[in-house]
Amino acid sequence: MTANDAVLADVLEESHTAPARDIPRLIDRAARRMGLTRTRLYVSDVQQVALLALPQPDTTTQDAELPVDGSLGGLAYRTQEVRQSRDGTTAWVPMVDGIERVGVMRVTAPSFTPAALEACRSLAGLATLLVVSKSTHSDLLIARERTRRMSVQAELLWAFLPPRTIGTGRITSSAVLEPAYDIGGDAFDHSFTNGILHLTLVDAMGHDLASGQASALALAACRSTRRSGGSLTDIATAIDRTLEQWMPQRLMTAVLAHLDSTSGDFTWTNCGHPPPLLIRDGRIVPHALERRPELPLGFAFHTGSPPPLHHARLQPGDRVLLHSDGVTEARSTAGELFGEQRLVDTVVRSTASGDNAPEALRRLIVDLLHHQDHRLHDDATILLSEWHP
Repeated sequence: MTANDAVLADVLEESHTAPARDIPRLIDRAARRMGLTRTRLYVSDVQQVALLALPQPDTTTQDAELPVDGSLGGLAYRTQEVRQSRDGTTAWVPMVDGIERVGVMRVTAPSFTPAALEACRSLAGLATLLVVSKSTHSDLLIARERTRRMSVQAELLWAFLPPRTIGTGRITSSAVLEPAYDIGGDAFDHSFTNGILHLTLVDAMGHDLASGQASALALAACRSTRRSGGSLTDIATAIDRTLEQWMPQRLMTAVLAHLDSTSGDFTWTNCGHPPPLLIRDGRIVPHALERRPELPLGFAFHTGSPPPLHHARLQPGDRVLLHSDGVTEARSTAGELFGEQRLVDTVVRSTASGDNAPEALRRLIVDLLHHQDHRLHDDATILLSEWHP
């Protein structure tokens, strides 16, 4: 075991009983033992527009907030690559949980040798694990990721949502959801089971607490059925039956899908939702995944007759984009629709410039908010999955 390994082991051991507020102190002390000067941890806010510093003893409030666009720390966050200042005394190290972007760690030192940078990456990885694990039961960490109060329905839905980005060596899936602090009836889910990526995107009628409850019920019914070995049609009927029983008169559109990470087989069913979009070689394939939509969920339309499944074979590098109608139907102050073509063009331009899926969607949401003068009148949710065997 090297000296740095021993330092990391000591931090891990002490972290078991340390409160969340002590994480920055533990990491900073470990950095000094590794020969570094100082560290500071920044987490992304809910909307991914700012990096917010975690409270740290003996640290001034200077640089407590950094823009994701327009700062060296933001560049490290966006690209998931270590960035160094021109004088070589400061490094910004991405904090990544799997492939989910969490924030960045700022490190100062007289200079950075390759060995020092490797130590920084290891320390940032451990810091990320501690932040993520303690976020499940620490309001300090959750509150630091917010810049304003969240509505009750948004609080309800965020409690049910999975990480925004998940992935393996074969598939990446990333999602964004706005308005983040006041989301109503949109929700998404993605997860892996035996090499199959499961995707769900739902849009409940309305924009109130009942809409959030309907979406939360839908995700619960989806997961209960999926984790019991149910198929996509089983999931659709379970959601349909659950809503009809517990929230009558509450309609919901949905797309439920599976993507096989080995073969590229894409299977889906569409219950009254905008069709999935297939992006191939930097352009949309017209009508590739467009099928006759079935009736929405909620009135037990599908209890006796489950919605049919559709199938398509993806090519390596293909992306499937699911979205709610709040994206394409967003209107500017002049009445211009955001539209499907602008949606795809934004994603294509972003990925062509080298952006990964999470960054492509973040930029898309920035464009969407700018288009509607930062006043979304409907929920906007986007789920982008790429097959890259």
